[in-house]
Amino acid sequence: MHVKQSTIYKSVLLLLLIVAAGCKTFKPIEPKTNQPLPATFDGSTDTLSAGYLPAANFFKDARLLKLIDTALRANPDLQSALQRIDMAAANVKFNKSLLLPTVNFNARAGLERYGDYTMNGVGNYDTNLSPNINDKQRIPNPTADLFVGFRASWEVDLWGKLKNQKNAALARFLASRSAYRLLTTELTGQIATAYYQLLTLEVEQNVINKNIKLQENALEIVKIQKLGGRATELAVQQFQAQLSHTRGLQFSTTQQIIETENQLRLLTGSFNGTIERDTSLLTLTMPEKLKTGVPTQMLLNRPDVKQAELQLAALNADIKSARAAFFPSLNLSPYTGYNAFKGALLFNPGSAVYGLLADVTAPVLNRGRLKAEYASRIAEGKAALFNYQKTVLNGYQEVINNLKGMENYSKYFDQKKLEVSALKNAVSVANDLYLVGRANYLEVITAQRDVLTAELELANIKRDIFISEVNLYRALGGGWR
Repeated sequence: MHVKQSTIYKSVLLLLLIVAAGCKTFKPIEPKTNQPLPATFDGSTDTLSAGYLPAANFFKDARLLKLIDTALRANPDLQSALQRIDMAAANVKFNKSLLLPTVNFNARAGLERYGDYTMNGVGNYDTNLSPNINDKQRIPNPTADLFVGFRASWEVDLWGKLKNQKNAALARFLASRSAYRLLTTELTGQIATAYYQLLTLEVEQNVINKNIKLQENALEIVKIQKLGGRATELAVQQFQAQLSHTRGLQFSTTQQIIETENQLRLLTGSFNGTIERDTSLLTLTMPEKLKTGVPTQMLLNRPDVKQAELQLAALNADIKSARAAFFPSLNLSPYTGYNAFKGALLFNPGSAVYGLLADVTAPVLNRGRLKAEYASRIAEGKAALFNYQKTVLNGYQEVINNLKGMENYSKYFDQKKLEVSALKNAVSVANDLYLVGRANYLEVITAQRDVLTAELELANIKRDIFISEVNLYRALGGGWR
């Protein structure tokens, strides 16, 4: 008896040592930046309410909003993202179910013939000769083993391993929703960017067509002057080369329009159809200037920041679960039903059985694998923290860049308009002077080329203003209602 108690004592002591070896303190990795976030983006005390940002707050063009709305219903990438959310939701339900016992209906039938010189053979032979049993209790050979009833299995979550697995799955589910919002924001930004690019190309096409007519007129004039001996073949060829170059730009721009329209069709999930747009980019109202003191708290509403934060939370839960794997686990396996060796006796009240098996296991020789997995989870958590910090920092810089971009491109646009106006006047003056012989043909060609370039740049600058607005929408977290 003393030896048996000593063995039990040593077993318990070994179990406690195993538990103690796994009980290292763990401090969750907090989602924080290396430095405190600035209160505002540019020091202003103005604020813009932090929160969900409907695209309609940024984009006023009804045709653009219609394109975005169509894409959110039909874009294949967005539909795939919805399925990933459903997958993550199912994973949450699966991990939640691990906390509950599993109960299964069990019907089992077996048959065994025992030999004369086996434990069952000798025991059953002796039992069948006993005067204490009746005919129903005599054991046949072969012997059937029949069971009908319920069996359950339940891992008691003593250390929170299963709970943390569920928490990790829940965090990843929420991260998948943030990923969906991120994709929504990116899709909205891509459509708006392509839309404004299309408007720009329409303006460029109009500018090119107008300049082609001007250059055709100039070519006709120089040809007439050549016939009158006031111009040379060199001048004719120079004007012809300039016209051919501009006509080449026309075809190039037409191709870009086709590709941009098809890009919008791809994003909106359609094969064909007209892309409705307002072709008067230069007359579109400039984007409203946001209050420059947009609080940096809005960065935390960015879907990529939220996603990084939730992924960090999931890894924290993974670390806790990996840590709990060092501790002993308790599994309970109850059962109840009917068990007999004869079919006629199976549902006899005397065949009713029940039982409970408690199983305690603790890792011993496989602790090296558990330590490696735990260390891997810790490293993943630290990497997720660095990713979170990078995402926040990147978001802050994007907001600053695009706030300043809208401001500086607007000033650039004002100056370019003055330049275009001056160059148009220069073309008119050059033509008049050429006709009276006070300017040469190269001055006319240069003036025409400069105004064409400036008008194309003017369209692109206004496009850049709207693109900065689109990028600011992305940088502040985006959204759609």
